[in-house]
Amino acid sequence: MTGGHRHDTEELCETGLSLYARALREGRVAAHEADATPCLINSGLLQPDLDDQDWLHPLAPAVALPRLLRESAEDVARRRRHEAHLADAFEPLMALATPHSTATDPSTFTLLAGLDPINKAISRATESATAELLTIQPGGRRPAEALAAAFPRESDLLTRGCRMRTLYQHTTRYDPAVLGHYERLDGDVEVRTLHEVPERLVVVDRSVAFVPASKDRKLALEIRHPALVEYFATTFDRLWQLATPMYPQAAPQPTANGITPRQQAIAALLIEGHTDATIADRLGMNIRTARVHIAKLATTLGSESRAQLGYLIAESGILKREGTAQ
Repeated sequence: MTGGHRHDTEELCETGLSLYARALREGRVAAHEADATPCLINSGLLQPDLDDQDWLHPLAPAVALPRLLRESAEDVARRRRHEAHLADAFEPLMALATPHSTATDPSTFTLLAGLDPINKAISRATESATAELLTIQPGGRRPAEALAAAFPRESDLLTRGCRMRTLYQHTTRYDPAVLGHYERLDGDVEVRTLHEVPERLVVVDRSVAFVPASKDRKLALEIRHPALVEYFATTFDRLWQLATPMYPQAAPQPTANGITPRQQAIAALLIEGHTDATIADRLGMNIRTARVHIAKLATTLGSESRAQLGYLIAESGILKREGTAQ
């Protein structure tokens, strides 16, 4: 099929109906014009001129519509006969289901579309929580409106005696709004940070998890499959052990030979050949901030070019110390 009209040839597309309307007005259309709309030929709305194969003539609507409706009714009848056949065939098999057969409960995976439905689903899950809430929040600074929306939900959860642990990126350590948010909460709450974290994750009571299903985060998956939820929770636990405490008591981030932990993270990504934009995105900062740190790193190491900077990073040994800076 040409022209980019990707549909079943039995269906009528807008382009096809437009061509059919023109054929009715003009009495005929050139055969090649229907190449991109095979639906017209297959439905019989355009028929070849017996005297000249280069032209197509339209079938009168008063004749075409009853025929198409009859064909549609016959198709529905065929499908119903097929459904009845399947029901009869599976009826004796239903009694043979055993523990060895597998079944996936549709409720274990739910696609949520839109920020409001996503937030409502997370709220419903946390309202019934009895043990803990684990979250990963990538992207550095967190919008004030997001913090305000989460406060009642998190405060209620902590009041019920649940535990809350949250992972951010290191850039969040310098956001007073985030720190103030957790200082207002009362309960068993801890916050730690890493240079890089995975995409957003919410795990409630290790029984339900929420993960993004699109880059803009307007789609999310609510997952209740035990094996997958346990995998997410275990991944969180391992990242947690590598992270640096931020709240309630922040651990200092040591500077080695004038190189900060953030600059060490940038140095590691520079060595891998990443652009400034990619480095900024992965470390949760804007590109201007990333370039400021790259410039400071170059000054500290005495580099005069990007190529020389990579060499000096490798020679300095600062990446060997990165793991101990956490």
